[in-house]
Amino acid sequence: MNIQKKWDFLIAGTGVAGLNCALHLPAGAEILMLSKDAADKSDSFLAQGGICVLRSPDDFHGYFEDTMRAGHYENDPEAVELMIRSSPALIRELIGFGVRFARDESGALRYTREGGHSRPRILFHDDVTGKEITSCLMRAVRRLPNVHILEYCELADIIAEDGECFGGVVRDLKSGQLFPVYADATLLATGGVGGLWENSTNYRHLTGDALAIAMKNGVEVEHLDYVQIHPTTFYSEKHGRRFLISESVRGEGAVLLGADGRRFCNELLPRDIVTGEIRAQMQKDGTKYVMLDLRPVGEETICGHFPTIFRHCLEEGYDVRKEPIPVVPAQHYFMGGVKVDKDGRTNMKRLYAAGETACNGVHGKNRLASNSLLESLVWAERAAFSMPSEGKSARMPEKELAPYSDRAALAADYAKMIREEAEREAYCD
Repeated sequence: MNIQKKWDFLIAGTGVAGLNCALHLPAGAEILMLSKDAADKSDSFLAQGGICVLRSPDDFHGYFEDTMRAGHYENDPEAVELMIRSSPALIRELIGFGVRFARDESGALRYTREGGHSRPRILFHDDVTGKEITSCLMRAVRRLPNVHILEYCELADIIAEDGECFGGVVRDLKSGQLFPVYADATLLATGGVGGLWENSTNYRHLTGDALAIAMKNGVEVEHLDYVQIHPTTFYSEKHGRRFLISESVRGEGAVLLGADGRRFCNELLPRDIVTGEIRAQMQKDGTKYVMLDLRPVGEETICGHFPTIFRHCLEEGYDVRKEPIPVVPAQHYFMGGVKVDKDGRTNMKRLYAAGETACNGVHGKNRLASNSLLESLVWAERAAFSMPSEGKSARMPEKELAPYSDRAALAADYAKMIREEAEREAYCD
């Protein structure tokens, strides 16, 4: 495959945002997708809890208020309404792609509840909802003859001139070779910033590259200091990605315990509040973790709804049916990002962003549990409907590749740019 040919669309990222965009672009379009690691190594695959949906019209106000309250009312109300009202149709699409959401004995969809929600409105597949959704979308994309996925290839920069994007500089991580790749429209969907944190539930290779690329090229970014900490990840002395203990376990009845074995907070409050309660308890107890007791959930639900969590804890020496487990807060999600409008457009012509990479105003200062998959899918689809309107571009500006030859130095520069902007925003606020 000649990746240096002119493409209709370039998509950086193979999580749910990138995949859903590819699935909704015109059928005959030539699409190139990039994955910095294996195509299934995106945080979309790691999402445990589920995906929110507007169950009925009478739940709109409650769902809207829950989202706004979790985001400290810094959300964009129009974006929140757009996401919520788009959810039923999107769920029907996912089911059409083969996603197997949990159902009850009568075949009706089952709903669970998580922190910050006033009622159960979250669809799930065991405790691997992200893997189920992303795998189904990936299979659908791989069946498309017009979509080509390059694994172990990263976007080193975009090719921009006069406020317009013409593609990107792509690095083959196995050979180290750099290529200019030209496209009529480009989508940034490279995920979050967890790789910049010592303790994170994210894959280590997700380092916010698109944010630095955007800033470098004068593309607007927003709220880089809005980083969500997940209250409950499995405490370990081992180095590497932290294993998430889904918020759904608390929605099903699991409780947090201090060193004295007593419950110390309301586990169903929004994540930032629960995180604060845990940190205060850790300071009070002089410990590096608190305990999460899943026994109130019941053995049947533990084994049926949370099999992955159950198996992981067993591997770590804990039987959650019989004993509490140690948990600690860790970096989990990024609410800021490349600033986009309701259709995923950035302020640069022919450049779009979606997923955790983008900031469209839905989440505000703190994301409501299980809104991330929904938001990513909705904006990716909207971007796909908008990107063809950019039309064809005959321009293919020359791009000097030498400045990208030292990957380590470039990565360090990008990380520094992100940190400095996040610190600036936090200080200015």
